[in-house]
Amino acid sequence: MVDSKEKRYKWRREDYRENTKGLLMVNTGDGKGKTTAALGVLIRAAGRGLKCGLIQFMKSKNDRYGEHEALEKLGVEIHTMGDGFTWDTKDPAQDIKTSEETWALCVEKMRSRDYDLLVFDEIIYVLDYKFLDVVKVLDEIRTVRSDQPHLHLILTGRNAPPELVEAADLVTEMKEIKHPFHAGIYAQQGIEF
Repeated sequence: MVDSKEKRYKWRREDYRENTKGLLMVNTGDGKGKTTAALGVLIRAAGRGLKCGLIQFMKSKNDRYGEHEALEKLGVEIHTMGDGFTWDTKDPAQDIKTSEETWALCVEKMRSRDYDLLVFDEIIYVLDYKFLDVVKVLDEIRTVRSDQPHLHLILTGRNAPPELVEAADLVTEMKEIKHPFHAGIYAQQGIEF
């Protein structure tokens, strides 16, 4: 009889990285669920033994979110780097600096060769706001992917630039049909954060 642990991880071959096609996945659109969908894939990957990391661009580094509690239990590395959501910025120079520092961490993690899946949460917002140059970001991603063809990347945020959509293997657009905010129901612990 096959050992249950062996059966459970049978898919995790010795040559996993050599025979895996890493995907560049984009979750965009004006609807809720971009980060939530990325976290779902992250949980699935971590549950299968993949080495995963989450880097959040805009959520405040001073706050704790429900995903932190859950992902830490799975051994997922988390870096929340932001100064808080920035819709109408009071200090664009600080937002650009924070975005550049966060992107530098993303580059470090991608180049480390230590990961199977990295999620860059809210990076598309900073690309849309022009806090980072989309061409430079895509050039770095292409370079890393050519060196590590097994690496999966998920990028989230509204208004994905056409260049990113073109470069991606998978693009999902979340479309708002109905949202509780419009009925006066605000963000709730365990649902939105």
